[in-house]
Order: sequence, then C-alpha cells, then structure tokens
Amino acid sequence: MDKALTRLGRLGGVGAIGAFTVSQCLYNVDGGERAVMFDSLRGGIMDKVSGEGTHFMVPVIQRPVVMDVRTKPREIPSITGTKDLQMVNIKLRVLWRPVVEELPALYRELGSDFDERVLPSIGNEVLKAVVA
Repeated sequence: MDKALTRLGRLGGVGAIGAFTVSQCLYNVDGGERAVMFDSLRGGIMDKVSGEGTHFMVPVIQRPVVMDVRTKPREIPSITGTKDLQMVNIKLRVLWRPVVEELPALYRELGSDFDERVLPSIGNEVLKAVVA
C-alpha cells in the first residue's frame, strides 16, 4: 500500500510538472488579432506573423506580442488657419487598420503604440492642406 501511494505521488508530481510546462509553451491569438514573436536569442522581432489560433513558443526565449488588427475609428482634432487669417477648429475621423504583413516592421520601428505616433501628425498635415 505504501509503495502504491509513493508511485501515485510521483506520477502526480510528474503530471503536474508536465502540465505546467505545456501550458507555458502555448499562447492564443484571438479573432481580429495577430501576434509577432520577440526572440531574445535571434535578437529581436521575427518576421513571421502568427494568425488566429493556438501556437507554440519557447517560454524563456520567446515572447509573443499580440496586436489588434481590426478596423478602428480615430478622431483627430486640429486648429488650423485659413487664408483670411481666421482660426478654424476642425476634426478628422479616420477609420484605420494596420497592414498585417507589415506588423513586424511597425512594431520594430514604432512600438506597440504606433497609431498614437503616426496618425495625429498625418491628420494635422491633411487638415491644414485641405483648409489652406
């Protein structure tokens, strides 16, 4: 009886360690999202984009960065001047989404908040060009 309990304890311990290891090697990408993989051995972001579903990774070496690729609205306010020197408050509403194939380059060059960096400057230039 004592040997059976010892075997059962060892089997349970091995099973728990195995389940923990498998759970740390998997990650999920939900619908409307894509993931780029950060690999510390290869020195940065890998060029492959992971689609929806469950994927494998090496727990200590790799880290997935999940990004939303759905179409999102963004409103860009701007104060511009007209030709007759009047100031006009105007807002531009943009529906945008990132190009999935370019996600590794976007994340590598601009980070995860690339929309906060790019869209306001482009929106201001477009609004000033239209009003002037």
